Amino acid sequence: MVARLVIAAPSSGAGKTTVATGLMAAFAGRGLAVSPHKVGPDYIDPGYHALATGRPGRNLDAYMCGTGLIAPLFEHGARGCDLAVVEGVMGLYDGAADQGELASTAQVSKLLKAPVVLVVDASSQSRSVAALVHGFASWDPEVRIGGVILNKVATDRHEHLLREALGESGVPVLGVLRRAPAVATPSRHLGLVPVAERQAAAVEAVAAQAEQVRQGCDLDALMALARSAPPLHAEPWEPHGVWAGVPRGGGGTPGRSPGEGGHLSTTGPRTADEPGRRPLVAVAGGAAFTFSYAEHTELLRAAGAEVVTFDPLRDEALPEGTSGLVIGGGFPEMYGEQLSANEPLRKAVAALAASGAPIAAECAGLLYLARSLDGTPMCGVLDADARMSERLTLGYRDAVAVSDSVLAPAGARMRGHEFHRTVIEPGAGAAAAWGLRQPERRVEGFVQGGVHASYVHTHWAGSPEAAARFVEHCR
Repeated sequence: MVARLVIAAPSSGAGKTTVATGLMAAFAGRGLAVSPHKVGPDYIDPGYHALATGRPGRNLDAYMCGTGLIAPLFEHGARGCDLAVVEGVMGLYDGAADQGELASTAQVSKLLKAPVVLVVDASSQSRSVAALVHGFASWDPEVRIGGVILNKVATDRHEHLLREALGESGVPVLGVLRRAPAVATPSRHLGLVPVAERQAAAVEAVAAQAEQVRQGCDLDALMALARSAPPLHAEPWEPHGVWAGVPRGGGGTPGRSPGEGGHLSTTGPRTADEPGRRPLVAVAGGAAFTFSYAEHTELLRAAGAEVVTFDPLRDEALPEGTSGLVIGGGFPEMYGEQLSANEPLRKAVAALAASGAPIAAECAGLLYLARSLDGTPMCGVLDADARMSERLTLGYRDAVAVSDSVLAPAGARMRGHEFHRTVIEPGAGAAAAWGLRQPERRVEGFVQGGVHASYVHTHWAGSPEAAARFVEHCR
């Protein structure tokens, strides 16, 4: 059984990431194997978690993967660890819009049977903190709030007032953190700047967060709380095991959502153990393309592919023998000039697309395949131009495949998430990738030859047949 804690807050901006990352690093500094997790679709916080623990940061998203996969995915990531720390998303009870508790930190804490530590921004309150904590602790009796960490406390007098007020709440104070500029991490849009863009500064920030937590938190009491979590009784998710029961040959049951037992249809081999060539799938990485889930690579390998990472900012050619290409998300607007300057690679990507090879591109990958981004030449695979916008597009999406593609047959359903400040102006010649059902009905993305390019980020653990289908097209 893995000891575990969920780090939550009443709202965004309270300091969840600082506390969660600091706890991970502080416990890792004690010699413990710490498994880092993040509730929701966030790609950036897991990068800091990985820096703190030396293990891949993993997401637990009940909307994209289904509630039934939360505990198995957790057990997969936490296998062999002494402690798991799960950072929440938004406020404790905030989840997918109009979906009740779905995908909220509270729901994930219940699915994991994990105690919650509430991080409270105490900078503008004293006695009222007790009412706040009491309200969160009593709102849902199935959510166990085992303690509170007070953040941004100003003075010793302020701390005394807060502790006195909370003394009657029944929720113990497990830490008090003062305002500390050294632990601050710069933000962009609604998240932090990725680790890959500020590696040295990120290392220093994580070290400062660990030191702040060591000085201000009762690590022994937090560990005792983590060990009080009951047995989970869930089998770890296995990328090699997800093909069990999936129909061979294109049957499938499209039209269901992740967690409901549905599968996308696919054809051909399902595991790496079957005979045949292992196609090489190149995955874009580096500072410009930092958005990816660890399970995607694991699923590609389980489906029989060899996976090689390359950096479009530095590498002038695709890995030798590339059969398929995966280009995830990131902040390409920060690197548009550098990406454009790497003309040999842009031409190589365009040539691969022209050959009909499978290419799966999400968000930043979509922009990279466009003709231009803010007037700067990109790969020119798609007859489309992209530009930055003032409007932030954000939210979960229920998507239906409009066209057959290397990821899904027409009519198949997948769940995903959009997060971007760009718009794309398409020309002609490509079919749409997805029909989206909310918040308004619209079509989105491109299917062109072997290319599937879309703003929608997906988590393939919820629809693993996408990886098998992609690898089979690579063969």
